[in-house]
Amino acid sequence: MTHELSQLRDDVALANRILEAAGLSNAFGHASARLPGTDTFLLPTRRSPRFAQASSLLVVDVDGKVVAGDGSPNSELWIHARIYAARPDIGGVVHAHPEGCVCLTQIGEPHRVVHHQGGPFHGRVAVFDKIGLIRSRALGDELARTLDGGNIAAMMRGHGITTACADVRTATIAALFLEESAALQLRMLAAAGGDASRLRVFTPEEAKRLDDQLGPAIVERAWDYYAAIAGGRVSTTA
Repeated sequence: MTHELSQLRDDVALANRILEAAGLSNAFGHASARLPGTDTFLLPTRRSPRFAQASSLLVVDVDGKVVAGDGSPNSELWIHARIYAARPDIGGVVHAHPEGCVCLTQIGEPHRVVHHQGGPFHGRVAVFDKIGLIRSRALGDELARTLDGGNIAAMMRGHGITTACADVRTATIAALFLEESAALQLRMLAAAGGDASRLRVFTPEEAKRLDDQLGPAIVERAWDYYAAIAGGRVSTTA
């Protein structure tokens, strides 16, 4: 196994444990990464993300077939498989069930940019209204279509979120920042008596200035922090 593949396996396992440690998922949820230059991806077995280990990851293809590894994949593997099939630019996918995002979908409020880390999501968060788990190729394709046009996240009504980015670290941090943004929006709505017009939502120009909040430097710093929370190794670079 090459160093790069070993590192990617470590990242996928740690991404899953971060989801649980940060409260975005508990018994359910999953993060994956594309094997570079292929139509296959690394995905944990069907257990809580807390228990993900690099050595036990499965290799799955975009048709939903397990091509390497022992064990059963999560039944919502189609989220990952069909996003990778539709978006060759995507290297990491995260699906989680953060409470703030779920609440926003159930009160009919869209995601709004209300703090710095929400900036990169302006105009790039889709809504998937269909209720139910993504347990078929057709539903996976339907979800993947919501991520056309450069969207980096889908908020799934009464269900959770899916983020899709260039790599698994960025997809993980995107999921964390999206939930942080949703939680703040809910607190602001409560403080404003439910009147969304009182929120000082960032303008498109203001949000554009914050695109770097999902850039490499920010992602690395945030990854190191959440890796430490989840008991993973952190980088030693300054």
